[in-house]
Amino acid sequence: MRRPSTRLSPLLLLLLLFSPSSPQPHELQDQEEGDLHESFLRCVSRLSPDTADPSELVHAPDDASYPPLLASTIQNLRFASPRTPCPSLLVTPRTVAEVRASVACCKAHGLTVRARSGGHDYEGLSYRALRPSSGGRRFAVVDVAALRAVRIDAARRVARVQPGVTLGELYYAVAEGSGGALGFPAGICPTVCVGGHLSGGGFGPMMRRHGLAADNVVDAEVVDAEGRLLDREAMGEELFWAIRGGGGGSFGIVVSWTVRLVPVPSVVSAFTVHRLVRRGGEDEQAMLRLLAKWQLVAHALPDDLFVKVALEPKVDDDDGERRPLVVFKSLFLGNCSGMITQLDNHLPELGIKPSDCREMNWIQSMLYFYGYTNGQPAEVLLDRTLQPKEYYKVKLDYLISPIPTAGLTVLLDKIVEEKGGSIDIDPQGGRMSETPESDTPYAHRRGYLYNVQYFVKWGGDSNVSYNEEEHLGWVRGVHGLMTPYVSKRPRAAYINFRDLDLGQNVEGNTTYEDARVWGEKYFRGNFRRLAVVKGEVDPEQVFWSEQSIPPLVVAKRKRPRQGGLVSVA
Repeated sequence: MRRPSTRLSPLLLLLLLFSPSSPQPHELQDQEEGDLHESFLRCVSRLSPDTADPSELVHAPDDASYPPLLASTIQNLRFASPRTPCPSLLVTPRTVAEVRASVACCKAHGLTVRARSGGHDYEGLSYRALRPSSGGRRFAVVDVAALRAVRIDAARRVARVQPGVTLGELYYAVAEGSGGALGFPAGICPTVCVGGHLSGGGFGPMMRRHGLAADNVVDAEVVDAEGRLLDREAMGEELFWAIRGGGGGSFGIVVSWTVRLVPVPSVVSAFTVHRLVRRGGEDEQAMLRLLAKWQLVAHALPDDLFVKVALEPKVDDDDGERRPLVVFKSLFLGNCSGMITQLDNHLPELGIKPSDCREMNWIQSMLYFYGYTNGQPAEVLLDRTLQPKEYYKVKLDYLISPIPTAGLTVLLDKIVEEKGGSIDIDPQGGRMSETPESDTPYAHRRGYLYNVQYFVKWGGDSNVSYNEEEHLGWVRGVHGLMTPYVSKRPRAAYINFRDLDLGQNVEGNTTYEDARVWGEKYFRGNFRRLAVVKGEVDPEQVFWSEQSIPPLVVAKRKRPRQGGLVSVA
């Protein structure tokens, strides 16, 4: 049943749009920043009368509150530079009503909207622009980090969670609320917020058994471009489809997700084994054989067994040489005995012994995968500052066939370079292959065996000197060298690993045809459907960024205006 939506007063809207003291949208676009700020404050005050002091919500660049609030969740220090174009206004709503008012006021003032929850967008598009506005529309950031409510219904196996909740907070609440009987399949970084993670899909170590995080969304509430609050029934199935993997920042601001929780055993098991590779001899050949065998079986293992590979450089203690370190890391939804039996049957070459395996409960396994392997308490997941802020660049590929020996040798060569980074290869298969690619916007399903993640990071301290171009050159170079071995037509990518190297929108000239160059890499054939949804729900592109979905307007279908939904246009 559709939940009632709080009605914004039509009288307040009329006062906003038509009173002599309130400029019209076309006039507001020409205002100076100070006038914009004052007018926006009046707008919020009228549309959200329960907000006692709108100045605590609306922050302009000259306000003392603006710099620390903007910087608070900039996770990638590449975009913390004074040269980075910043929003004309930063809005920090604390309630759903304030989110509605914020979006409605942005539209009335001719501002485009970028929504931010945790600030983990790899290209920073939730809070920055690539270039200053020059005749185009200015933008505001609506930061929903304060929306942090989470409610667990263990009997129904669902959780209702707001966008500012971190994955760590969600995992902790699920474990506490279910007595350890339930879990949620999502990523391993506990500081990532659910707002962006679910919007783009959300993969993690249980995806082979339970699918993506977005595959387990059963309801949502979204504030659309007109400031209306829509649940699943009110928004319709097309918009509900689009927000579960179509990427954040295109269709509205999701202010509540209802997700299906999954049963987890009381005991799960994990291992991490390291293999240092000496190049040019039998040691290297043995590793190449092991990696070849792992590629043949990891995507086809039983669904409750996840075994990934990571490559990173390590200085050999014996001779000081930088060598490839190959790390195998696994999660099994069962005990160590069961895990070792499966590996003995499918990958005996790895040689896993009982002493390599550790048993724990599910919540501890989330700590383990993030790197907390010494029995730290689950409360560590509640620390929103766990992830250090660094300079970094990330790219991603998909494999539809195993990387041959020549490609693996390229990876071993590149991983030891001085300005290099690390490479993770995660198996898909299982539930990921069984789900039709049209079920959600995430289209990399059957036939996509692995994703390959290329990371490079540097700095993290203002006193550390670095050469950004050398590090960027490494990650782009290894991505280029892998071209013969990865998916083609298109070369697939993942929207939660956003990559502006693939292409970008140009403000004022954003067309579906132009955007296909990058959009079909993220979404394959689902990109057109996403663009059609965009054309229906936000044809004026109130929600716009350099990689937001462009509108494709087709024969218009009437959409009912339900539940006290209002428009300011």
